[in-house]
Amino acid sequence: MNELVEAITTGVTAFSATNIDDLVILMLFFSQVDKTFHRWHIFIGQYLGFTGIVATSLTGFFGGLILPQAWIGLLGLMPIAIGMNLLLKRDKEDSEVEAEIKTSNPSFITSFLSPQICSVAVVTFANGGDNIGIYVPLFASSNGWSLLVIISVFFLLVGLLCYAAYQFTRQRALADALTYYGNALVPFVLIGLGAFIMWDSGTLESFPLTILTLSVSCLCLIGLFISNGRGSQVLEN
Repeated sequence: MNELVEAITTGVTAFSATNIDDLVILMLFFSQVDKTFHRWHIFIGQYLGFTGIVATSLTGFFGGLILPQAWIGLLGLMPIAIGMNLLLKRDKEDSEVEAEIKTSNPSFITSFLSPQICSVAVVTFANGGDNIGIYVPLFASSNGWSLLVIISVFFLLVGLLCYAAYQFTRQRALADALTYYGNALVPFVLIGLGAFIMWDSGTLESFPLTILTLSVSCLCLIGLFISNGRGSQVLEN
């Protein structure tokens, strides 16, 4: 029972931390619903795109069957690095996200599915880079039963996310508040999730791996400072 509760909690936490930006994008999609672009296009497209993200992330689980558990925990550095990066960089403005949606081009699968569904699926998958960075170490540190529960929670929450986004399009003030405070909390949730992955995998119980973790973390932090510093200079110029 404890394992089930832990898997459900982990699934909810990981999904919530990685899909705040999807909420904004879904709201933009729902605001464009008309006679040719229906709500069910958005639901199906979101599920297709998210399925691609999960399928890509499953490489972490199969890698976890080969590598020692303590070494798998080093993958927890990925969500920590993503969280640190989010703390340092400026968030995308909604106008930029909307521009990406309008200029996105569906791939060749448009010949098999409607352009509306493919547009949503392509944007969802393209926006899932951070999701994959979190799910790969999460899946790698999970056993078969926990993985099944986590993925089930994910797909349940996809539907709830779509429904919430649709409802929020009718209450703009509430949506703006959720987006603002949610984006502020996401980096800390990701850092905590990465730390949990390393702790749960026993990585920090090994002195050499602990030293390696601290060294890589410092290098990543320095690299992020340099990268974001250069980005700021480019924007100023």
